[in-house]
Amino acid sequence: MEFTHFDAEGNARMVDVSRKQDTVREATAAGSIFMSSDCFEKVVSGSMAKGDVLGAARIAGIMGAKKTPDLIPLCHILNLTGLSVEFELHGETNEIRAFCTARTTGKTGVEMEALTGVSVTLLTIYDMCKAVDKGMKIGEIRLLRKSGGKSGLYVRPENDRDPAETGRDNAESIKNRGK
Repeated sequence: MEFTHFDAEGNARMVDVSRKQDTVREATAAGSIFMSSDCFEKVVSGSMAKGDVLGAARIAGIMGAKKTPDLIPLCHILNLTGLSVEFELHGETNEIRAFCTARTTGKTGVEMEALTGVSVTLLTIYDMCKAVDKGMKIGEIRLLRKSGGKSGLYVRPENDRDPAETGRDNAESIKNRGK
């Protein structure tokens, strides 16, 4: 496999996708933020001074995904047809796991949009909670799944929860679906 964002002389370029067929494309990315138990409880109870942390983070993640080509220089501008951000709250580890799913029908994939969306979601949670816990840790950002295009289906080969495959319901986690 070769790097497609470089020409024969090694110069950066945006890949020409004009000859590719339009296909339905979808990607889901995930990431986590770990925080103190006090901070986690304030998020869950809705008592954080800045307001609804998860509601604000959801909107920020969607907005961030839409801005991907402004942030990542060689990304194509896409007509996104769907974006969603969902959460799992894990009290035993004081972890908020975020999932961003991006959809389009087009000539190139939406992996970068999903990854950007989940990253902005987690950064927003940090911003809204930093007065309570500056030691929060953001990590585990990864592509879980992508479909469509020439390369077809990719599912992350580790034992990682994919909300599209698990129905998003888990008795051990608390889900926040847009208040």
